[in-house]
Amino acid sequence: MSRSAKAYIAGIYEHPTRKAVDKTVPMLHAEVARGALADAGLTKDDVDGFFCDGSVPGLGGMVLAEYMGLNLKYTDCTETGGSSYIIHVGHAMEAIAAGKCNVALITLAGRPRAEGLQALGARARGEDSPERGFEVPYGPMVTNLYAMAAMRHMHEYGTTSEQLAWVKVAASHHAQHNEHAMLRDVVTVEDVVNSPMISDPLHRLDCCVISDGGGALVVVSPEIAKTLGDRCVKVLGQGAGVKHLNGGRFDLTYTGAAISGAIAFDEAGLTPADMDYASIYDSFTITVLETLEDLGFCEKGQGGAFVSDGNLISGVGKLPFNTDGGGLCNNHPANRGSMTKVIEAVRQLRGEAHPKVQVPDCQLALAHGTGGQISQRTGAATLIMGVNDA
Repeated sequence: MSRSAKAYIAGIYEHPTRKAVDKTVPMLHAEVARGALADAGLTKDDVDGFFCDGSVPGLGGMVLAEYMGLNLKYTDCTETGGSSYIIHVGHAMEAIAAGKCNVALITLAGRPRAEGLQALGARARGEDSPERGFEVPYGPMVTNLYAMAAMRHMHEYGTTSEQLAWVKVAASHHAQHNEHAMLRDVVTVEDVVNSPMISDPLHRLDCCVISDGGGALVVVSPEIAKTLGDRCVKVLGQGAGVKHLNGGRFDLTYTGAAISGAIAFDEAGLTPADMDYASIYDSFTITVLETLEDLGFCEKGQGGAFVSDGNLISGVGKLPFNTDGGGLCNNHPANRGSMTKVIEAVRQLRGEAHPKVQVPDCQLALAHGTGGQISQRTGAATLIMGVNDA
């Protein structure tokens, strides 16, 4: 059945670098922008809308627009961490529908591996945030915060470390076919649970990699899409949500996906059962498990059983996920959460994923991003896409 769309994703590009010792962040932005525009069959002179997150130094979008020589009618630097780029797709769709722009460029770039964590700066560490004085004295680290959520999920629902490990196993099965992935060795459940404990119950292999790099998307109006051929992918639905501590009244076992997913599915007129493929932000294995529950792919508390026995492996399981290897194996530059999620989902819908992981007749796909930490405050965003069947 053909579904109408307010906007299309016409171009994608993922930077191949994983350690950019010879490039600046603006250079990476420019290189991914050029790659995505070339993929779309457009040039920088066609771009009239530009989107980036708040991690760009200085005045962000204005600085990069000047650096790349863009002449713009619209710009947006919304920052919600790892969910930013799916929100940007939604904002681009709305701007296009309102006639504010016709060709929207969205870019991500970062060098956390080359620069080290200190380069993230005071803002990224939350030194100017109102909650800092209450939380920092307790010394929370990112891994601790996700481990706390994992431990609570285990307590409430009997989830096991072995079940969490299946998320990493699936990612590794896909990463072996990605020449750019940082970790290409296929691992077993035993490998994961026997890797060093980082923060109980999360082991080293439950944690994502840290890399440099970036990616870009080009979102266009339906009129522009008609001139670019059938490789354009329909944007069918997008939703965003925020989960926070709510004055101490909160539940560690769910994420903001419970909000954003419902909105996206409603806008698209679809359900989780309709999805052929899912790209899920995978900062840690527990992130994937809780997100799948909250998006409605399984009941709350059943995530452990859902991901077990290879159910996320393409060609084997019921819901192929992160066929590029994801953050657990492929790359994780800056707030990469949702950018490469969208890129791989587009590859699947175009039939351009690696042949070993391509989902047969992939018609509908979901991408989801998580920003912040799931046991504190998170920005969540969900995107539903479909093939160009017009």
